[in-house]
Amino acid sequence: MTQGRPGGAAWAPLWERDAELAAATQAVDALCADAMSVGGLLVFSGEAGIGKTALLAEVRRIAEARGATVWYARGGEAVTSVPFNVVRQLLQPALIAFTPEEEREYLGDWYDIAGPALGIVAPGGRQADPQGVCDGLVEVVFRLAQLKWPLVLLIDDAHWADQETLHWLAAFARRLAELSVLVVIAHRPSDTEGDSARHLASVAASARSFTTLHALTPDAAAGLTRATLGEHADAPFCREVWAVTGGNPYETVELLAKVQDSDLEPVESSADALRALNRTAKGRGLIARLEDLGTDATRFAWAAAILGTAISLDMAARLAVMPRAAAERCAEQLCTTRILLRGEDGLEFVHPQIESTVYRSIPSATRTAMHGVAAAVLTQEGRSAADASRHLLEVHPEDDPDMVEQLRQAAAEHLAVGAPDAARRCLERALKEPPLPEIHARVLYELGCATLLTSPSTTIRHLREALSMRGLDRELRVDAVCRLSQALVHNDQLGEGLRAIAEEAARLEPGPALLRLQAVHYMWEGIHAGEEDSPARSRRLADLAGPLTGRDNSERALLILRAFDAMTRGENAELVVELCDRALVNGRLAPGLGWTDTEWSFELRLLLGGSYAFSDRLDRAESLFTEAVRVYETAGWSGGHLALAHAFLGYVYRRRGRLIDAEHSLRESLRLADRVGKGLPMHWEAASMLIDTLLARGHIGEAGAIADRYGFAPPSASTIYVPDAMSVRGRLLLALGRTEEGLNELEATAKALTARGQYNTVLAPWAYDLARALAHDNPKRAADLVADARMQAERFGTDTAIGEALRCEAALATGPRSIALYRQAATYLEASPCAYEHAVARVEYGIAANAVPELERGLTLARTCGADGLAERALAHLPLVRG
Repeated sequence: MTQGRPGGAAWAPLWERDAELAAATQAVDALCADAMSVGGLLVFSGEAGIGKTALLAEVRRIAEARGATVWYARGGEAVTSVPFNVVRQLLQPALIAFTPEEEREYLGDWYDIAGPALGIVAPGGRQADPQGVCDGLVEVVFRLAQLKWPLVLLIDDAHWADQETLHWLAAFARRLAELSVLVVIAHRPSDTEGDSARHLASVAASARSFTTLHALTPDAAAGLTRATLGEHADAPFCREVWAVTGGNPYETVELLAKVQDSDLEPVESSADALRALNRTAKGRGLIARLEDLGTDATRFAWAAAILGTAISLDMAARLAVMPRAAAERCAEQLCTTRILLRGEDGLEFVHPQIESTVYRSIPSATRTAMHGVAAAVLTQEGRSAADASRHLLEVHPEDDPDMVEQLRQAAAEHLAVGAPDAARRCLERALKEPPLPEIHARVLYELGCATLLTSPSTTIRHLREALSMRGLDRELRVDAVCRLSQALVHNDQLGEGLRAIAEEAARLEPGPALLRLQAVHYMWEGIHAGEEDSPARSRRLADLAGPLTGRDNSERALLILRAFDAMTRGENAELVVELCDRALVNGRLAPGLGWTDTEWSFELRLLLGGSYAFSDRLDRAESLFTEAVRVYETAGWSGGHLALAHAFLGYVYRRRGRLIDAEHSLRESLRLADRVGKGLPMHWEAASMLIDTLLARGHIGEAGAIADRYGFAPPSASTIYVPDAMSVRGRLLLALGRTEEGLNELEATAKALTARGQYNTVLAPWAYDLARALAHDNPKRAADLVADARMQAERFGTDTAIGEALRCEAALATGPRSIALYRQAATYLEASPCAYEHAVARVEYGIAANAVPELERGLTLARTCGADGLAERALAHLPLVRG
């Protein structure tokens, strides 16, 4: 049993905590012994009053005694709605010790991304990406931990931490093995649900040690009673102390303190009085005890409960409407009676249970009014609307236009620091006020925009309501419809998204606004795999885009869409490139069409890069997607946008024959996509590209594993993929020896793509795989497929398309004709930017012609590309060719 220290009652929560203290001591010692030690996470879980806070305090004492730096933060029931509250508590004391120049030096590229969330940098005007901000905070702690080793982070009452902090904590916990830092967390499991419970479960999964704290045993309660009241306390009395408190350490301490105050003798005859005495420590008993201190002390306690943690005496005095001297007297009274205590950052409640009880005891009307006063005081002090928002959320609606504007401003500030959920709460509260009729639709529009990245279904509801009301000017209505269609598409409701655009377009006269809607309509149609009458749509798009010069972004968008459609249909590649070039300004994306601009969906830029990539302009595609990765990383956008940027850049590497670089980028894409969610279209996009890359490398088993992991099998989502996903799946099935399934997949692909008029043999090379698979049993069908594919390739006109058609035709031919076709294929593919396809052609040419130089050249190319399977094939044939 841990016997505690002098004044044993104060150390009651440490009784029977030997195992927990031993684990903590061992972790601290390991941390302090070696700067290269692996990081660790300890989690202490238990109900209220079980001793979590005291245990963290002892860990702090142990760590500081060994020379470690200790940072501490605590969640609070009254401040769970304040974004980044706990992580700010944790890091701000360290950061404010730096000069602004030092902050920039230590935070580096993350300064402008994480700085606003930490409250050390003014937020910008653009909505921050929540995942990017989270990643920035992880990196900030990494850098500070390296600077401050050995570092211990303590987080108490994590169940009351804000969602943004818990998101960061879960991400940080997963990377602790990379850093020498110890994190110790205490939380109450019964008070968590929803996202909080999910985040804390993720944290617990990363813990080195997870301990559920239990109540004191009767023996421990007896030992504590005698240590507090004296050895003369008899057994029946000690047993009753345990029975009354249930062994809860906090309640035991409070009860024994009251026994001391009441001069109650610790003997059996006094046992009956313990229950009445215990009631004064909680619930109505606590409130009665507070009321006994007088009106001023009660009102000051109310003010403290409104403010929550780190309570400023001056702020509480203003809120309680009393002079500072009176407030000081009240604070002293409340500290003496163990309701408040003085902490490092101001006053705080002795225990969260007391804070909750006091807060809930405030009459409803008074509590609401005090929140309103608190918001006003913060505003008068020059604090931001975001700082005041947690109080504004508690004020009853009163049809106040100023309140609506404050909440809208707070929402904008929350979005700018990467806290969309906090912004949503503010705008939902603004709607209850309610807004004036002329701005009601605008508030709904802002709410819809705030939830676009996190909840498409919520966005749909709010934007539809906004569009049903008066108050949005034409430009804003068009923007709302475009965002609504984006949310519907991302919610797998493409048909409804197209209808929303069509209905709004019918209201507009010709002009830029109508062109924008038409462009968005064609964009969603263009990526929808189940579209009917695709050839007719292509003709309409060609007619619309034909005379456009790219004078504004609506025209540029239509030119990109026309280019992508022409590319998928296999029209002349020179036309495709010319259309893409017309959509640029001096060879670059136009202002408003940049990667982080939100007026146009970022899919538009992906279509532009994809059009270049499959038209043999891989240099321009690589430049675009390299810029995308750089821009997103610099801006802190590390969610789906960055995932797809890595995917498309990786596939450009694949087309160039840089297979190892391609695999690395595509795996990074999937890693990022996994953090966004599960089973998303972006998973299929990146998985298709990675499987294609792994097949090119000859890693068939790994390709199959990726397909299994991401459910890469019918039915697919209703989206067109680059490259064609079903063509890739058919090739995978054939490579795995599942021939019948592979043939069925390729036949279905042929039927679907032909119906849509999509004949690009580089984007969807199904004909070549199908022809090779049918060559033995159905040579005529195979020859017809290749002949048609060669015609389409020559129509498209790129070296890659023609070279691949010739290579497949050569594989089906025999004798001198086969060798001649291979020679032609190798010549075309040498001129193309696709090094892997050139390597395959050289190897196959060398094998067919028994030409050692060609085979050796192909082997060198295969090794340079990272095509292990092709290199092995070349090596296996070299001895045979040399004879």
